[in-house]
Amino acid sequence: MNSPNVSKIFFLSVLIFAFVFITFAAVVKAEDKASDQNQDAVMAKWKEYATPNENHKILDSFVGKWNYTVKWWMSPGAKPEVSNGTSNVKWIIGGRFLKQKAEGTSMGQPFKGMGITGYDNAEKQYNSIWIDNMGTGMMMSKGNYDPSTKALVEKGTFTDPLEGEKSYRGVTQIINQDKYTYEIYISGPDKKEFRMMEIVYVRSK
Repeated sequence: MNSPNVSKIFFLSVLIFAFVFITFAAVVKAEDKASDQNQDAVMAKWKEYATPNENHKILDSFVGKWNYTVKWWMSPGAKPEVSNGTSNVKWIIGGRFLKQKAEGTSMGQPFKGMGITGYDNAEKQYNSIWIDNMGTGMMMSKGNYDPSTKALVEKGTFTDPLEGEKSYRGVTQIINQDKYTYEIYISGPDKKEFRMMEIVYVRSK
């Protein structure tokens, strides 16, 4: 026959077990809820990152078919090399990036180039990549748009086959809905910045 003490111990053991079980279940449920909330927050952040916004809409100004005239200056004060071509710009990847394809001439030779431009919602800046048949490297730049001047100013790098990687500043200026310009500035022999290139784009009617 069990003694009263043994019965009490057994009863207390059951209570302790029940308390531990309930507490454990509550903790697991709370952790699962927190995990679900964290997952929802993560998904919301990724959705925000992947969704085009008003910063992408600014790039609408460049969509379309264009005729362009480009001037190159090999050094400060030098006579510019002038050539012409056409450019076609359209949205790709669901309005997340602009793709530009250009064809024309450069230094008397056939020219073909392609660029990708987009706005990174996480970095909160514009990114651009340019490739063409005048080299095997990529021009890459990042920058911001100033609505007061309607100018996108970027800083980037390109490869000079004689001097290696060089830095440049690119300025895209919206003149009106049918015209915009793009300029590249680099450091000259005297380390002072000079305009190396200017492209004037006029919308093809």
